[in-house]
Amino acid sequence: MEDPLETALIAPPRRRTLDEGPAMLVVNTKSRSGKEAFQLAREALAARGVPLLGSHALTNPDWLPRLLNEAVEHGVRRILVGGGDGTVSGAVSHLLGRNVSLGVLPMGTGNDFARSLGIPPSLEAACDVIAQGYTARVDVGLANGKPFLNAASMGLATAIAKRLTKRIKQRIGKLAYPVAAVSQLWEHQPFRVRMKADSQSLELDALQLVVGNGRYHGAGNVVAPDAALDDRRLHVYAITAPSAESGREGTGLGQIEDLATLARVAMSLRRGDHVEHPAVTYLRTSRLYVETEPVEEVNADGELIGRTPMLFELVPSALRVYAPAPPEPTTH
Repeated sequence: MEDPLETALIAPPRRRTLDEGPAMLVVNTKSRSGKEAFQLAREALAARGVPLLGSHALTNPDWLPRLLNEAVEHGVRRILVGGGDGTVSGAVSHLLGRNVSLGVLPMGTGNDFARSLGIPPSLEAACDVIAQGYTARVDVGLANGKPFLNAASMGLATAIAKRLTKRIKQRIGKLAYPVAAVSQLWEHQPFRVRMKADSQSLELDALQLVVGNGRYHGAGNVVAPDAALDDRRLHVYAITAPSAESGREGTGLGQIEDLATLARVAMSLRRGDHVEHPAVTYLRTSRLYVETEPVEEVNADGELIGRTPMLFELVPSALRVYAPAPPEPTTH
């Protein structure tokens, strides 16, 4: 389990903001716990003195852009979003460059953005964070111009995301990730990756490529041990395919080699030790161009957003978001 103190130290610096007036609450009722949590969120915010100019229980995420645009045009400066990482990331697309603060109520399966900020998983605690009024400035990643908060990936992670249907997420919650991973492992094949990162170029055969903006992805896996939402860097790791080096790619023995490597790397993802594994290539960059052979689908924050080739960039300090109060200074 992640150390709460360590998470607090990694989270970006926070400052107390003045009362920004009425807020608008938007909850994706299609998220894992959104339907039950909508009324609870309204009551919890009201109890904490957070006035709501409006509240919306969305059954169709396509309505989100119109709601957000209208709210900002009418002067709302606090947008509170309940849902999973995909819902929050979708909201960010319409909030960049605008004078608003985003409040996150984690109601999804992974909730990696909230985890990177140090926001507790319970609805009551997340409402406490908003009521306390501390905000942080965080970076936002771009994948061919589309914003993402946590990580974009291709290969195994994307294949797993495609198996994670809404029904599976709602029925088994956080267990959906390992269940989908086991189902996908035996079918997965390596792919060729060509990367240009700032001043360096790399080419390798990969089983998975992850481009991270935040600290977490895949329901608590660590992108990199020093990754943070405000470090102005993309953290990139690729799990290389040993079957390609041994010449056994496409064979039963090669598949066993790849599966064994994936299993060993997976065991260290929760701690962030995977970047030291000999089968992992890791780098930091502010800009990354990726081509693959064959063409690979790209998943960002749990949603499929396009196919390679893809350009990844970073917009520093692009989003103001509510975050937990900074830890009290220790005295001796």
